[in-house]
Amino acid sequence: MIDDVLAEATTAMEGAIEHTRERLSRIRTGRANPQLLTNLRVEYYGTPTPMQQVASVTAPEARVLLVTPYDASALSNIEKAILSSDLGLNPSNDGKVVRVVFPELTEDRRKEFVKMAKEQAEEGRISIRNIRRKMKDQIGELELSEDEERRAENRLQDVTDKYVKQVDEILSAKESDLMQV
Repeated sequence: MIDDVLAEATTAMEGAIEHTRERLSRIRTGRANPQLLTNLRVEYYGTPTPMQQVASVTAPEARVLLVTPYDASALSNIEKAILSSDLGLNPSNDGKVVRVVFPELTEDRRKEFVKMAKEQAEEGRISIRNIRRKMKDQIGELELSEDEERRAENRLQDVTDKYVKQVDEILSAKESDLMQV
């Protein structure tokens, strides 16, 4: 019973880690990362469609993304989607592909992105702690002796600490990426 609760906690916390990792990957660094554009919605035949279903996104150079639409008629809509995003990018359309050149980040912009990354990491930690609280309640509902319950809660806390540490490591890596000149 306790192992089932801990397994459920582990699965849920791994999901929280993946969600945090995905959210942090959307914060741009000075380098081009195709993942920045994958979740943008492009107006395609009147329907907001994920970029990955409308075009392929590659990074041929360190600071350039190349967006090649599967359907040439979507080119202007792809350009509009990138312009209207909160990424602060200026795409250029050559009639066949959309090029997105990443400008060098200023020190202030880097600090702003680090602040955003810290906020995303804190959301991940909060999610993990919420999972711990829910699982602790489940442990409390089991018919256990006080010692068994305390041991189970200690094991749950160890799992929680492990995943909070992973969030901290992911944040640290993102911060170092952002602050590299």
